[in-house]
Amino acid sequence: MQAFKAVKQIYTPPPELLNLLDEFRRMVNNCIRIGLAENISSMKALSKRCYHELTKYNVLTRYCLTAISKATSILRNYRHSLRKNPMTKKPYASKPLLTDCYAFRIVDGKLRLPIRPGEYVFVPLNTYVLRSIMNYTLHSVCLTSSTISLSFSKEVNQVKSVGLVGIDRNLDNVTVGSSINDVKKYNLSRASEVKENCRQIKRGLRRNDYRIRKEIYSKYGRIERNRVNSILHNISIKIVRAVKEKQFGIVMENLKGIRKLYRHGNGQGSNYRAKMNGWSYAELQRQVEYKARWEGIPVFYVQPSRTSSTCAMCGSYIAECSGRKVYCLHCKTLVDRDENAALNIANAGLRFSPKWVSGETMKGNPMSGRKVILRADDTQLPNHPKR
Repeated sequence: MQAFKAVKQIYTPPPELLNLLDEFRRMVNNCIRIGLAENISSMKALSKRCYHELTKYNVLTRYCLTAISKATSILRNYRHSLRKNPMTKKPYASKPLLTDCYAFRIVDGKLRLPIRPGEYVFVPLNTYVLRSIMNYTLHSVCLTSSTISLSFSKEVNQVKSVGLVGIDRNLDNVTVGSSINDVKKYNLSRASEVKENCRQIKRGLRRNDYRIRKEIYSKYGRIERNRVNSILHNISIKIVRAVKEKQFGIVMENLKGIRKLYRHGNGQGSNYRAKMNGWSYAELQRQVEYKARWEGIPVFYVQPSRTSSTCAMCGSYIAECSGRKVYCLHCKTLVDRDENAALNIANAGLRFSPKWVSGETMKGNPMSGRKVILRADDTQLPNHPKR
């Protein structure tokens, strides 16, 4: 199995490299314009239509395919957003950029990029980047006017998990529950405080000048993003390390449509909507997933339905109590709501593990008064032969 990572550094580009970035941006915008006008969605069709037009730009032809690939991904994201919101604006690359996976090389600790035949520009890489990419296979480089991002990979052997852990993501905490009923919480309240402070500062800005507002909003947006990502980075590392020590797999909820629950007009306050719409559940998922795959830990996703409203012990419906506690009327259990959800997520992921028998992968409803027959779909197991 191949696992991927990326490392980023800040740099100051020379003038000739800035010209290349701006020319590449024009190439991407040209491909986007053609793709929108002729309703082209595949990279193959866009390559046939745009390749010869891109040769008129004053860059090496080896950058044509990467410009087409970048435009294809932008068009794909645009069409995906268009299905959710018909008022989505047409995409346009406004900042200089460059993506390359063919021509770049690392020479004497420097990134070498060709500008013209026989002419190269060299960008020094810092010690952290060189140490990170050492002994790994480089795949691509992405440059902006201020940052360099290098993508690299390695071959990993997938861990044979002896159990599973379920991760329940909440606004102020992350709860991890294993299939052996071991539960641990990680505090995320500091991330919520950072977001609230930055939001209040931006909300209190009364200067009626678009340029100043844009600059201030960008500044505090960058501060918020860096601080929150640092908190999530530390927590995701702790989760993956603990899972690796136990040789477990990871199960998370496939959360979708969260933002629709907190739109304007849903009968909720503006502060509550802002807080919930600022929830970084997807960023935490991304960090946990790529770090787990880098260590060979399997990651599975389950549907989030009824993970918080079902008892993890007996499968009955539970009643909500105060203080984020839930009570099961059937087995008389009072348990933390987040811990119960984490255990339910871990139990729901048992069907992905061939170590467990089919009867353990699904609970019946003891409240029905009938005899419970435990069933499972064995075709969902990874090693099940296809019929």
